[in-house]
Amino acid sequence: MIERPAPARAAPAVARRDFLRLAGATAAGFFALGATPDRMRIVASLTALSLDDELTRRSMTEAATTRLGGLIAGLRQRGWVEGVNFRLELRSSFGGADKLKSAIQEIIDLKPDVILTGSTGETAAVLAATRTIPIVFATSNDPVGNGFVESLAHPGGNVTGFTSSTPEMGGKWLQLIKEAVPDIARVGVLYNPATTPRAGRYYLDSLEAEAVTCGVGVVLVPVGKAAEIEGAIGRFSEPPKAAMISLVDSFLVVNRQAIVAATAKYRVPMIYPFHYFMDAGGLMSYGPTLEVRSADYVDLILRGTKAGDLPVQSPRKYELLINRSVANALGLRIPFTLLARADEIRE
Repeated sequence: MIERPAPARAAPAVARRDFLRLAGATAAGFFALGATPDRMRIVASLTALSLDDELTRRSMTEAATTRLGGLIAGLRQRGWVEGVNFRLELRSSFGGADKLKSAIQEIIDLKPDVILTGSTGETAAVLAATRTIPIVFATSNDPVGNGFVESLAHPGGNVTGFTSSTPEMGGKWLQLIKEAVPDIARVGVLYNPATTPRAGRYYLDSLEAEAVTCGVGVVLVPVGKAAEIEGAIGRFSEPPKAAMISLVDSFLVVNRQAIVAATAKYRVPMIYPFHYFMDAGGLMSYGPTLEVRSADYVDLILRGTKAGDLPVQSPRKYELLINRSVANALGLRIPFTLLARADEIRE
């Protein structure tokens, strides 16, 4: 299903007031589901996105297609009504290391019942600040290797959550972009070493192995600042024929609009790991559906379950999205065999 554009900035406040008014009127019914109104619980969420980012604003209108909006909707189904028996506190780490540190300190000072993190870097930073407050990571790659948990089945400690991909995804992305653009001679791999798992190596081993198999050269394209993005992508507009791959990387998600705009400007095909890039006008994406399962764990923790007793869960499904209009604009004819496997084709 094609997502509609985000509402105007004034709309979220109206929608939120209406929701809270209805929630208050029916609170007794929700309490009957098992949520006890003994005190207001605090659920804190840390995001790498700016609070003005479209994804953040859509979240605050209860949009189930966003991670935070889905959390609110999921908690409501389990008897937790925002503003009635729990309070959501959202903080942004957008702006660099100092902003991340101050945002985490603000959250710690709130003494929340649970903290929800959105990336591997955020989880590491929050864990460095507290080993007692329960933490649920909405996405993380290699949580065992990063030292977040003792094992996926038995995390231990104060943290648990959900993985978003596996190392083999690197090779899969190359397979798919090569199928979409069969005559490429090289592929550029876009990532920020500071914010992608293992500085990129988490995916690069499988990607480079696949490149040998299909005879494509791999060019690493590390970027650390938004100002570097356009030039990095522009390099691949000249011969020999090239395409690009975006790794799982919170920095790239934050800068998705600039990335997609540059690929359109320089006519460079790129495959992405999340549908967020498709919403910004990207060519194709392949990754986990990012089902909102965090509500299950937040609910259990609010009811007394220890985070370390909840096993880390892996993605249940991966989906392939293709925008045929973008392909046409790039002069590509996506093979029918690839279109037939797509979970969603956008026009």
